[in-house]
Amino acid sequence: MSEPTPYDHDRAAYSREGLARLVLADHATEVADSAAGLVGTRNDVDTGLAGRVSQAGQLIELSERTLNSAVIYEVERGSSWAQIAAYLGISAEEARERYIPAVQAWNSAFEEPYRLDESGRKRVPQLPTAAYDPNWACTQLDRWAFLRHVGIDDRQAVSAGLVMADPAEEPVTAEDGS
Repeated sequence: MSEPTPYDHDRAAYSREGLARLVLADHATEVADSAAGLVGTRNDVDTGLAGRVSQAGQLIELSERTLNSAVIYEVERGSSWAQIAAYLGISAEEARERYIPAVQAWNSAFEEPYRLDESGRKRVPQLPTAAYDPNWACTQLDRWAFLRHVGIDDRQAVSAGLVMADPAEEPVTAEDGS
């Protein structure tokens, strides 16, 4: 297992379901912000021809990443592949085949939350930022939601509903062999 990071203790306070939900919320804000960029018309004259197509294409990429995050969240909260597939309009086998690489990458990132860069000196997180540093993510996402009136006047519209780790349970580490 990797050496400890400054965020390990903070991350241990959250369940994997809670961390997955934070990542989903973070990715959803990127979709929302990207989509908002397509609403205004005042600067269209400053955008090159076909520039809005580029923005819409980026929105699709962000949406696909958000869908992967939603599937990971649903797997973490106990949804079956059949349940996930029903909402996607595909078979359970097809859903599993399509999204299992994202779920496996998520799982392996918990075993090794970061890797060292080519120089061997800088840590590169393997977990998405919102899961790697959840306290920072909660602060940012709660602020984002409050400013956009998500959960009207709720300063903890994101963090208040997260599933936290059970304090009675010891976190499982690769060193434990569990």
